Amino acid sequence: MAPPVPGVAPCLRSVNTGEISEVVFNNWSPRSVLPVWVDFDGRPRHYPVLQPRSGRRMYSYRGHLWLFRDAGTNDGLLVNQQELFIAAPNVIKADITLPVFTLKERCLQVVRSLVKPVDYRKLDIVRSLYEELEDHPDVKKDLQRLSLERSEILRNGVLE
Repeated sequence: MAPPVPGVAPCLRSVNTGEISEVVFNNWSPRSVLPVWVDFDGRPRHYPVLQPRSGRRMYSYRGHLWLFRDAGTNDGLLVNQQELFIAAPNVIKADITLPVFTLKERCLQVVRSLVKPVDYRKLDIVRSLYEELEDHPDVKKDLQRLSLERSEILRNGVLE
């Protein structure tokens, strides 16, 4: 792999291998799940929602990257206890579960579900929480963060 180019953000993207990888997406969570395929240019592509406690057989390809989001809140979910799923011929299931949210993350989720964004600043809360409430979960930001984390791991010569 080529070293990172200074000033250019790394980009996670699916690899076009052409090798089919059949996998079952199992939604073990109580939430509706939005599967997100990261295309060959690193752009998120949404797939049909998986209802709670349901599954779907998918025909993906080796090297394709997937993220899973809460369809209602866009919060990131885990797949096989990771944030990112990489399709491979020897991986036949993708078990989607809720992460363990911090108390603060869970409180932000609840407030976002109860209060309209235009009303966040009317709440009698500490000022720093306004920005955190307004900083909604975003798949593109998560892809950027994951790209940077992976780049750092590769730079340090440590692979998971």
